[in-house]
Order: sequence, then C-alpha cells, then structure tokens
Amino acid sequence: MERSSIKAEKREVSGKGFARSLRRKGMIPGVMYREGNSLPIQLNKPELIKFLHRSGGEQVIVNLAFPDGENRLALVKEYQVDPVNRELLHTDFFEVSLKEPIKVVAAVHIVGEPIGIKRDGGALQYGISEIEIECLPDSIPGHINVDVSALGAGDSIHVRDISLPEGIKVLTHGEEAIAIVTLPKEEEAAPGAAAAEPEVIKKGKEKAEGETKAEKK
Repeated sequence: MERSSIKAEKREVSGKGFARSLRRKGMIPGVMYREGNSLPIQLNKPELIKFLHRSGGEQVIVNLAFPDGENRLALVKEYQVDPVNRELLHTDFFEVSLKEPIKVVAAVHIVGEPIGIKRDGGALQYGISEIEIECLPDSIPGHINVDVSALGAGDSIHVRDISLPEGIKVLTHGEEAIAIVTLPKEEEAAPGAAAAEPEVIKKGKEKAEGETKAEKK
C-alpha cells in the first residue's frame, strides 16, 4: 500500500470545548506518543478518515506532515468515535523510526476449509485472533494468513507453526492455539469411558468497534 500523508499541526489548547470547535472546522484533535513523551496535535479530518478507511484497521504507517516542513512517521494507536452519530472524535498515534524495531499486534486471519470438516465430519474451533510480533516498521504485516485446509479431525495449528518472513520475531507463546478441528462427537469418547476434559482455547481480545473514551484534554 502506498504510504498516506495527513496534514497535522501542533496545538497548544485543549479541552472539550476546543475539541468541538476543531471538529466544526474540519480538524480532529489527537496526541502523538514517543518514548514516554506526548505531543498534542490536530489533523485534517477528511484525510484522516480516508486513511482509516484505507487501512481497514491494519497496522499501516502514515506520514504526518507539519506546516514547517517537518514529517513524522507514525502508527495509529487508537481512535474514538461517538457511539450515537459515529463521528470521529480523537486519534492517538505512536511515532516510529524506520531503523528501530517495534512491538505490535498483528491480526490472524483463518483461510481455507479444513479437510477434517468435509471428510471427517469435524468442526473448526478458533483460538487466538492476534499475535504479538517485533520487527522494523516497514516489515509490519497488515495481517497474518493461516491456512487450515490441510487440518484433519483432531489436528490443530499453534503459534509455533506459523511461518513469517525473515526479520519478524514472534513474541506470543508458541503453544497458543490458533485453530483446532475437533473430532466428530461419536469419536470423542468410547462408550463406558470417562469423558476427556475439553481443551481450553485462549481467546484473543476483540476491540469493540466504536469504543468511546473520554475526550482527552
């Protein structure tokens, strides 16, 4: 994806009233973080909304262009929207350097239909939906595809089974399950035998779309 650029300005004023005034003028208040420091900023609303739609929630680097000619590269850390009218309220950024590795969370996308469903009558159970990785900003994958087509009934894929490009280090524990194809019910326990304890799968945290937080000062 071609790198997007958004017009940004440093701001000295804060508060709910000022934030509302900014939004009426086509700007969105935000904060850019870097190594424990924070910089209040305001951004061009149409450009920011276009970028958020293009990125589709994936970790994508954006260039923040300031009036004095300064350009800073950043990732969207989080953003807030109004729960009623769905208007964008505030956006936080994390400034990055292309020469320094960073830790980010990448979404896991399951692709394919397990053969264990079509052939063996099993069912697909989902494990974690994202993993933590460390890499240079330009190497951040938008998401990670995990093909489950070859899984038979009773098979599973764990974090340790994922193959990623060189330079990307996986930080999530390798034993975490990503997908499991369960055995058909009649095969789960023989008659008269003690039923086996079901395997517990840790669920990934899902971000609620449109989660609203208090506007930042």
